[in-house]
Amino acid sequence: MSSERHNLLSLDCPDEAMTDWLGACIADVVVRGMVIELNGQLGAGKTRLVRAICGNLQIDTAQVNSPTFVLLQLYTDGRIPVAHFDTYRLADMDEFLAIGADDFMNSGEWLCLIEWAERVTECLPPDRLRIDISATNASARHFQITSTGQMSTALLQRIRENTQTSDG
Repeated sequence: MSSERHNLLSLDCPDEAMTDWLGACIADVVVRGMVIELNGQLGAGKTRLVRAICGNLQIDTAQVNSPTFVLLQLYTDGRIPVAHFDTYRLADMDEFLAIGADDFMNSGEWLCLIEWAERVTECLPPDRLRIDISATNASARHFQITSTGQMSTALLQRIRENTQTSDG
């Protein structure tokens, strides 16, 4: 189910329940100030993973939707406040910064979840968690989680421990 290097964890989730389980494993260890970039094609499961993370942070999942048309959703009713970005419709990085992305990413207070983050990579902090998602069939997904700095590497190690000790 998984393979690993120090800064990389690869997981195959055969169904949506396992994707939700992965979201719970991530939610158990995230901290304020963390930036998580989510990349993958349309329908890969980026918003589903965000919903699973948020639900396990005690955020009402009924309010968690893809912010494609509004670009940013804020969820403040959970254990950690979440800024959920979708950069799919942005023309450039200036638009990303214009919606206040820097303020959220640099505040140290928000967990920032950024869908289509590969479009704004140059604006992201050097220490972040990158999650690349690919569909392997109608419900199965492959997740490649990469850390890029000290805080994200510590977080990745805790996610690795969670995925190895959980039932899944």
